[in-house]
Amino acid sequence: MAVPKRKVSPSRRNMRRSHHALSRPAYNECGNCGELKAPHNVCPKCKHYDGREVLKEKKAT
Repeated sequence: MAVPKRKVSPSRRNMRRSHHALSRPAYNECGNCGELKAPHNVCPKCKHYDGREVLKEKKAT
């Protein structure tokens, strides 16, 4: 049976886990309204993507 011969020190254990940290989500500024939005997605505020309006805003009735 495979069993460790020596206890793994906290330093070595933490060095092994150094790449496990979560990265921050990416955000870009909308070119039309300036709001933060996810890259390669339609802006949720002004409904623009790549310099043109993609979704029409619904009018309240």
